[in-house]
Amino acid sequence: MLAREVKMGLKQAIKSLDAFPRAEEHLLQKTQTGALVSVVGLVIMATLFLHELRYYLTTYTVHQMSVDLRRGETLPIHINMTFPSLPCDVLSVDAIDMSGKHEVDLDTNMWKLRLHRDGHIIGTEYVSDLVEKEHAAHNHDHEEEKDNLHIHGFDQAAKDLVKKVKQAIAEGQGCRVYGVLDVQRVAGNFHISVHGLNIFVAQTIFEGSKHVNVSHMIHDLSFGPKYPGIHNPLDDTVRILHDTSGTFKYYIKIVPTEYKYISKDVLPTNQFSVTEYFSPMNDFDRSWPAVYFLYDLSPITVTIKEERRSFLHFITRLCAVLGGTFAVTGMLDRWMYRFLEAVTKPKRRSAMH
Repeated sequence: MLAREVKMGLKQAIKSLDAFPRAEEHLLQKTQTGALVSVVGLVIMATLFLHELRYYLTTYTVHQMSVDLRRGETLPIHINMTFPSLPCDVLSVDAIDMSGKHEVDLDTNMWKLRLHRDGHIIGTEYVSDLVEKEHAAHNHDHEEEKDNLHIHGFDQAAKDLVKKVKQAIAEGQGCRVYGVLDVQRVAGNFHISVHGLNIFVAQTIFEGSKHVNVSHMIHDLSFGPKYPGIHNPLDDTVRILHDTSGTFKYYIKIVPTEYKYISKDVLPTNQFSVTEYFSPMNDFDRSWPAVYFLYDLSPITVTIKEERRSFLHFITRLCAVLGGTFAVTGMLDRWMYRFLEAVTKPKRRSAMH
């Protein structure tokens, strides 16, 4: 008997802890305003649930910095540019190591597309005239001696080239240069110009450096594969010259970057910042117009890591959002019921009288 009383008392104590007491069915009053508030509340809850679910499923990135320890790797340079006023026969790509060393293992995969004045492609060729130069005095002297051989006349190949290029210029041909340069991971520069031509051939074709129009459009310039959210500042850059010429110089600061996906895959690449300088040609310049890209590497590596929010964080936000919506709609229902009751009571009393 005593055990039974203890058991009943325990049940009553547990029931007293119930935070959600149930009312009898006949004591509940359902109203149209309550139904309207309930529907609005359900729509809001469903919308907020989908928003929280999408927020949980999307990843966010964390940036970290450390000293760059990579050694012995190459630097890929992805180039995609258009020169609307220069034929492909006069354009060359020069890659120079700023240390002055000759790059004998420079791996090139460059192509040139001949363009009609309207922009459509009329021919394709592999760039075999990549010039690897060393800024040394003996090389400069050697070039001068080579040029002196052509003072008294051109050979037949040079004459054919001059005729071909002049015809292309008259037709308004342009050139699109694209591909990948793999260079050593040290400071250096690459430039696109008419430097591959013999100086006397260039003088015969253009009749002076001021007539070399290096107007260009940079469709894509990057130093590695692209990752989500990357911004290459030179993409879609357009520089058009009218009745003038000069040299464009882009000073690029490359920041080594690692992008770590949520799947743990690592993508090594590079991002960069750039400043631009234009030097117009004058009558006394002995140099020829060109487009230079001078790059240097930062000693700091940026690691970008994808992360996802924890499931407990998602459940916490979901409970807060849904519980808050339920509480607000409950308050709104009570306020509307009391308001309508206050409005309708005087009318009932007047009708009874």
